[in-house]
Amino acid sequence: MSKESRCKVKICGTTSIQDACLAADAGADYSGVLVDVASSERSLTTKKAAKIASTSPIPTVLLLYNRTTSDMQTIISIIQPFALQLLGQETPQQVEELRDTCECQLWKSIYLPAGSPENVDMTSVRKQMSEYQDAGADFLLFDSVDISVDPPRYGGTGKTCDWNVAAELISGSPLPVFFAGGIRPDNVRAAIETIKPYGIDLCSGVEASKGIKDKSKLERLMEQINSCDYSG
Repeated sequence: MSKESRCKVKICGTTSIQDACLAADAGADYSGVLVDVASSERSLTTKKAAKIASTSPIPTVLLLYNRTTSDMQTIISIIQPFALQLLGQETPQQVEELRDTCECQLWKSIYLPAGSPENVDMTSVRKQMSEYQDAGADFLLFDSVDISVDPPRYGGTGKTCDWNVAAELISGSPLPVFFAGGIRPDNVRAAIETIKPYGIDLCSGVEASKGIKDKSKLERLMEQINSCDYSG
């Protein structure tokens, strides 16, 4: 399957240029870099992220969590990413402000609870999706929030949400959607064929250890994705 016709792939939690190159060599489309995200063991400084973004062979997605608009504008100007992914509870108004001042794409994470579908307020999620589209977001990203811990962990949980709920929401989404949360080489094909997202996004599922990517896992992931029956 050609790269243009398959599900897109973002490998997140990149902590080195070596790992960005591993993702690129395997055939991934994007590399995700977290900056100053206190809850993540894979978070980098602005300076290190800028170095990776300037040398990565694939586009870099910068991930920020609950920063002020002016902070985000400053960090974007330094790193110059292909896209900014907003990980937290950033408002549609902030997306509008960034849209007016930044040239990079804007991606917004929306969280579905890990595990049981009865915890999902479908009306609220659809409202969020519509509001972020109206504000100027380019892509949405569904990820899992682990509500079994205090405080809840947003993203990077390694846990799955209900795939059928995600599939229903994605089928009616006003924007293309990446899907994250508990994706691994051994379940990625089933996830794509069930959920039919525009893209998938994963981190721990292709790591040798936290923050270090595994070449063989990346290769197995891409083999599975290239063999999918994909109509996203």
